[in-house]
Amino acid sequence: MTSDRVVHVEVARGVATLTLDSPANRNALSRAMRTQLRAALADAFADDAVRVVVLDHTGRVFCSGMDLAEAAGGSTEDQGVREFPELLELIWSSGKPVVAVVRGPARAGGVGLLAACDVVVAGASATFAFSEVRLGIVPAVISAVVLPRMVPHVAHRLMLTGEVFGAELAATGGLIDLMAPDDEVDDVLAGQLTALAAGAPAALAETKRLLRAGSSLDFDDLLELSARFFASEEGQEGIASFREKRPARWVPAAD
Repeated sequence: MTSDRVVHVEVARGVATLTLDSPANRNALSRAMRTQLRAALADAFADDAVRVVVLDHTGRVFCSGMDLAEAAGGSTEDQGVREFPELLELIWSSGKPVVAVVRGPARAGGVGLLAACDVVVAGASATFAFSEVRLGIVPAVISAVVLPRMVPHVAHRLMLTGEVFGAELAATGGLIDLMAPDDEVDDVLAGQLTALAAGAPAALAETKRLLRAGSSLDFDDLLELSARFFASEEGQEGIASFREKRPARWVPAAD
């Protein structure tokens, strides 16, 4: 590993773990972080051996948001105005499940990063804040991924106040999916990864697309989709594995 790497990648048993590793600036979304994370995500999504992607972090902070040192006095390009939305869209629309592991504070754009993921596992001591308004800016881009997740009136208040809130409110408000004692986060994560990897790749991708589409599909579309997957190679393999009481062939083998 070279010193200029701020995102490290490890692939094992169908899981690509992308670790944010820039603790000196609280894993801020610097130009280097955005560029390397986007490249690592694209590689993971294109790799047939990868079934699930995990966003993890080193240091005390998950992600502090945009790098304010770079943004000060800079152009809109320095602030990642285009890069950051594309990064969120890449996670949001990918055909593979993405799991965020939050072991510490997440702020502003860092909250947007985790909100774009399919599953968020957080330690009980993790904290969150939409701190934009206190800096004279607007949580515009992250609202696209935060608002579909959160209870509307909870998001409304927290985005207006910018106050710090804990994992319990984040869970009841819909921002995170699973809260665990700090020393049990890895166990909870492992359970989610096992569950996600048990799903068939094409079925997972189509289910994620369906979930993101919300109520925009009519019953005829849904009937066609269901019938197509029942008759598909994956569908027939899944039915056969169930009847034969064996793992389906897409389930990663144990070490």
